[in-house]
Amino acid sequence: MESIRSFAQRVIANVEKVILGKHEEVRLALVALLCEGHILLEDVPGVGKTMLSRALARSLGCTFARLQFTPDLLPSDIVGVTIYNQRSGEFEFRPGPIHHQIVLADEINRAAPKTQSALLECMDERQVSVDGVTRPMARPFMVMATQNPIEYEGTFPLPEAQLDRFFLRIHLGYPSVSTENEILRRQQLHHPIEDLEQVVTSQELTEMQSMVREIHVDDSLRQYIVELVARTRGLDALYLGASPRGSLAVFRASQALAAIEGRDFVRPDDIKVVLAPAISHRLISRSQTNPREAADAVVRMILEETPVPR
Repeated sequence: MESIRSFAQRVIANVEKVILGKHEEVRLALVALLCEGHILLEDVPGVGKTMLSRALARSLGCTFARLQFTPDLLPSDIVGVTIYNQRSGEFEFRPGPIHHQIVLADEINRAAPKTQSALLECMDERQVSVDGVTRPMARPFMVMATQNPIEYEGTFPLPEAQLDRFFLRIHLGYPSVSTENEILRRQQLHHPIEDLEQVVTSQELTEMQSMVREIHVDDSLRQYIVELVARTRGLDALYLGASPRGSLAVFRASQALAAIEGRDFVRPDDIKVVLAPAISHRLISRSQTNPREAADAVVRMILEETPVPR
């Protein structure tokens, strides 16, 4: 697993030239990439969500597209459209921005539900259907969607089916005072993203993605994952618990985290680290004041009360 560890170290070190003081969050983003998953970046504006996606794309040498979601955005603006070419006398397909390898869906909850649903097939089945023709997505392929957790005016909350398609939810949060001071110093003359170079290839990434699946997960740890996720179902504090897709996300993410650390086996601590990012956004809380914090509190309670296998 040394090859995956070396790969991860190169990517993380390169991204951290732009994203300062967020080592764990950058590591989780790489975990999602290695598992071919999508990321929901839920945070206030200005903390580096766009820069994180751009830095990952540059580090990997992947094509990048940014989609600004607005109420008037149409599904065809995302997936593409077939038009008639008068010169050739034939219909031609003009691909939309979703056909890039890393796609930033900015403020995804500002688009109408019909437009949001256009992403479902792309994210889940890695393909897009337009006018009866199905086209595969590029590989590697990842959607990084952002939404503001405190602004609700003019937004359309993501439905449960859409939330369930996101592999991890990541919070960047505000930087520390010393880190913010360093950000100001580094960006005095120009932004570090402009100097960021490619450190690995997309072909290397696809190879690492295949290797991650070979990480050993003991039977007792597999049972531990199932018990943790199953305990979210039927709780009075929740309308909806995590689905089996949540269990699979925890399973895959723990494999990737172990590989990043150079191990060929998963430990209970790996599961504890990825549990909240992998399932908290899949939980629907009964709390009306702050449902996100309530869901995170449920995950912490489950971790404390569930016996860890030896």
